[in-house]
Amino acid sequence: MKALLISANTERINLVPLPLGLACVAAAARNAGHDVRVLDLMAEGDTETLVREAIASFGPGVIGISIRNIDDQVKDGRFLLDGVRNIVRICRSLSDAPIVLGGAGYSIFPEQVLDYLKADMGIRGEGEVAFPILLDRLAQKADLSATPGLYRRGRGPQGARVFVKALDSLPLFAAQEFLAPPGPDVLLPFQTRRGCPLDCSYCSTAAIEGRTVRRRSPEAAAAELARFTAAGYGRIYFVDNTFNLPPGYAIELCRRIIALGLDFSWQCIIYPGHIDAELVELMAGAGCREVSVGFESGCARILRAMNKRFGAEEIRRTVELFKRCGIRQLGFLLLGGPGETRESALESLAFAASLPLDQLKVSVGVRIYPDTALARQALAEGVITPDDNLLLPTFYLAAGLEQWLPETVRVWMADRPHWIT
Repeated sequence: MKALLISANTERINLVPLPLGLACVAAAARNAGHDVRVLDLMAEGDTETLVREAIASFGPGVIGISIRNIDDQVKDGRFLLDGVRNIVRICRSLSDAPIVLGGAGYSIFPEQVLDYLKADMGIRGEGEVAFPILLDRLAQKADLSATPGLYRRGRGPQGARVFVKALDSLPLFAAQEFLAPPGPDVLLPFQTRRGCPLDCSYCSTAAIEGRTVRRRSPEAAAAELARFTAAGYGRIYFVDNTFNLPPGYAIELCRRIIALGLDFSWQCIIYPGHIDAELVELMAGAGCREVSVGFESGCARILRAMNKRFGAEEIRRTVELFKRCGIRQLGFLLLGGPGETRESALESLAFAASLPLDQLKVSVGVRIYPDTALARQALAEGVITPDDNLLLPTFYLAAGLEQWLPETVRVWMADRPHWIT
């Protein structure tokens, strides 16, 4: 079956991402014998023209649309699904092919996004397994009801969601043919682990990847990295939710990168606990040049409320270790959540200012996602109602801080050019 897969993301919020997840799904579908084409709308050109040309030249039997972001996660920021709704409209006007949604953003809101975009179906979670099965059943005009992770508009979930345990079995380098060619400005996303058991109070990762950590073996991950670097990709972004967990895995991966003599620079996301000098030195030796450190608060009480499993001293020690090894650091501060007061916010701002960070992103208010501790607390406090589906961006901002906190942050940022919002 012919499948046109469209990466709908055109946002460059923090970086210009390549659609690795969609490319992996495309590779899996091609491996299963289907004819696949990928359209990345991040490319230059008019979106409508690109979609029209792709449908006219390819004639797909199925159109898949990947949704990376629902919004920009900034209070009073931008809702991003209206652009995707226009893509669905264009596809409808040109083709009778069923429209199937997927991607990280979709997986958080499977029924809500289907309804909002008026698409036919969606796959929640890992499409490398589910999408080829769906294509087979569509081609055979077979029953779709047991397709893993499938949702149908107006009919809800169909088959049970499946989490792949053996990530080595999923295509990775094979996705390369569906990605932009290497170049000095191309940052290649790379994933070695999926799932997170940490249950931070506000986090949507569990809805996207599940709570159980599943890993590509260090040897297989290093071998895939060798293939990508041999193909010319010199900058890698490890998109694992927490690169340093489990620590033993991160250490083994860095050792294998060093042993293979792979020459590339990379960045990753760090959980500021379970960090020691050995790991940081290995990361530097393996080519790490930048880390994102999501410490979120400098107040012990707020860290506990967020279900963080580290304290201020661990944060400081982590930042200082990376500083000593010459690794650039982007910190994240998340203010205004449950229990936040003027005193705790000022404590966090002063703490962040005392750290030797290269850049700090400060957020005021916390995006509420379904099935999180934050959503349950917001419901209990009357911030949201049982009827709120949370698709339209809804933020928690502690009562009494609505005016004071944004203005206070603005004052703190005035003479700190390396602080951003």
